[in-house]
Amino acid sequence: MVVTWFEWPTDFGVRSALVVSDNVALMKIDGGAGSDWKRAGEGAKRAEDAGYSGVWVAETNHDPFLQCLMAAQATERVDVGTNIAVAFARNPMTMAVQANDLHALSDGRMILGLGSQIKPHIEKRFSMPWSQPAARMREFVLAMRAIWGSWNDGTKLEFRGDFYTHTLMSPFFHPGRNEFGTPKVMLAGVGELMTEVAGEVCDGFLAHGFTTERYLRDVTMPALERGMSKAGRARSEFQICIPAFVVTGRDDAELAKAAVGTKQQIAFYGSTPAYKGVLDAHGWGDLQGELNNLSKVGKWVEMGQAIDDEVLSAFAVVAEPDQVAGLLKQRYAGVIDRLSFYGPYEAAPGTWDSILRDLQAADPTSR
Repeated sequence: MVVTWFEWPTDFGVRSALVVSDNVALMKIDGGAGSDWKRAGEGAKRAEDAGYSGVWVAETNHDPFLQCLMAAQATERVDVGTNIAVAFARNPMTMAVQANDLHALSDGRMILGLGSQIKPHIEKRFSMPWSQPAARMREFVLAMRAIWGSWNDGTKLEFRGDFYTHTLMSPFFHPGRNEFGTPKVMLAGVGELMTEVAGEVCDGFLAHGFTTERYLRDVTMPALERGMSKAGRARSEFQICIPAFVVTGRDDAELAKAAVGTKQQIAFYGSTPAYKGVLDAHGWGDLQGELNNLSKVGKWVEMGQAIDDEVLSAFAVVAEPDQVAGLLKQRYAGVIDRLSFYGPYEAAPGTWDSILRDLQAADPTSR
């Protein structure tokens, strides 16, 4: 088993991550670059010095590629990746150039984690087109691979799709062969179509935190397998990552506080129409409409109260700290390659360290 832990702030408190795997060969121990984007390099260096294998940055209110550059320049060993960068805010050529340059500057340590975002953000925030997101994403990734192929393999750039066309690569704009090849591409998704695309054309899948064990096993895994089957790929060539909600505390008061924060985050995600399928898998489809209506009038507290304990337990491991590690393994064993825990609340000091020690004590190789 390989284990690590890190944390960063979210709208609802602190998000923490514990990474666990029974397959050491496939596992990367990942950390974050920290919450201060101006100090992403320092945060990445601290993560590397602490023994992490990778450093991730997210695209929220600052450019993720700039943070990746700072992280890469400050480190020598760790992988550096985006989790996620918004694909549809860009085009395949601009994304291919950025990822290729970072892959070269990091000595082959770049991982390009992509996400589609949702229609309102793409159209209203980025002023970019939105249509058939899964089909568009498939083309986006294939177009990038065609562009990288023209640089690394000398093939003529001749990509023609329904959404993207790339047929011009003159010597003046050719960056030359990347001695480190192409970066790995991982794709985030919830719906079956996007998930299938990840299995077909990407190197890994970034499952959303709004994913239950039932949905992961009954919907996500079959979709990934269909995608991998289309491309004739083996499961061993692919990595599946998931952040799992964890509700924990040393006493009833702390557990109650953790439950409130987690219910609010689950409600926030559940209000998104694109994620209704997860609730449908449990027969809770009507809850999505209720949450969406509450979100439109700003009733954020009431949204959290609409999540009952049954729904909470489906999305989160709810337990005292010394029970969390075992329950996480029980829930996700044999399905995922990397597991992180998602705690959208301020846990008591030492909570995550205690869980980490439990895992280390169970398996000395986790140190």
